[in-house]
Amino acid sequence: MAKEKEQYVAYVSTYTQGDSHGIRIYDVDMEKGRFREKSKVEITNSSYLTVSHNCKYLYSITDFGVEAYDILPDGNLSLINFAPINGMRGCYLSTDYTNRYLFVAGYHDGKLTVLKLQEDGSVGEITDEVFHKGLGSIAERNSRPHINCARMTHDNKYLLVADSGMDHVKVYRLNQEWGKVELADILHSELDSEPRHIKISKDGRFIYVVHEWSCTIDVYSYEEKKGVPVFEKIQSVYTVKQEHGSTNAASALSFSVDYRYLLSSNAGDNSVVVYDVDTQTGLLTRKFCLPVSGEYPKDAEFFPNNKFLVSLNHESNDMTFFHLDLEAGNMVMNGAPIRVDAPNCITFFKLGSTGRS
Repeated sequence: MAKEKEQYVAYVSTYTQGDSHGIRIYDVDMEKGRFREKSKVEITNSSYLTVSHNCKYLYSITDFGVEAYDILPDGNLSLINFAPINGMRGCYLSTDYTNRYLFVAGYHDGKLTVLKLQEDGSVGEITDEVFHKGLGSIAERNSRPHINCARMTHDNKYLLVADSGMDHVKVYRLNQEWGKVELADILHSELDSEPRHIKISKDGRFIYVVHEWSCTIDVYSYEEKKGVPVFEKIQSVYTVKQEHGSTNAASALSFSVDYRYLLSSNAGDNSVVVYDVDTQTGLLTRKFCLPVSGEYPKDAEFFPNNKFLVSLNHESNDMTFFHLDLEAGNMVMNGAPIRVDAPNCITFFKLGSTGRS
């Protein structure tokens, strides 16, 4: 009996400049490495979106709060509810691994918001709010707190919160009964490096932090000893060649589905860099850094089969597609760009999924 082919959709969040549809849903052609638009969702300024770890629900940033959606069997979305976050529009959101809490990062107001999730996937009340405080460097972008990312360690004990304005990642212990957070540690980055996004290895032992302004990825080992989180920086790599006077900025950070490869993207240089990941040591080895044929690649992702790559180019208002040969270390453009206004992030979703890392 022939094995049934896996089917995927891709969710793309966008800003809504003259168009009220902030989420685009695409059917994914896994053999040709292309998208076909399936439907679109009316939502304002979807800065970021995420799928719950039980693969039942999708959550998105919108103006003044967040929206929750049921993921239907065909990949389309059905609105569950809207919930306010008592602050300015967020830039990132994620759930904990029990699907009980939603975390929203606030770039503009430097605020972390924790919200309760109900069993039906709806977003409930705010359980905690934390405003980051302090003064950064004298640089314009780093004069005050800007939270860019908030995500849980895989053991569901600590929330890692990247603050690009303060050049550090705060580590909060999560009270899973009450949804409250308490500061447990701080990972200090280099001055004016601007930590942006965080990814975690499949086994949870290694933390990867991409820095927007310094164009570096810091790698940390992580373990808990006697109830205390212990982090050790074991590597720092550049995402793009450093040149005097350059205005490059690292943006995306994404693992391949098998966690063997990690990518980042570079605005200015308008490139994507791909690394081999040593799953035993956590260390990165660069495979290639090549142009994406678009401006400001704000996000990029491997196709789930590792044969193709898509880049979301925020300033040129398009998505570009590439054939990948990860063994040889190269990529070649795959067809014409697809127009999409001000894309922010992309998530692949396998139809019929019941759980994810």
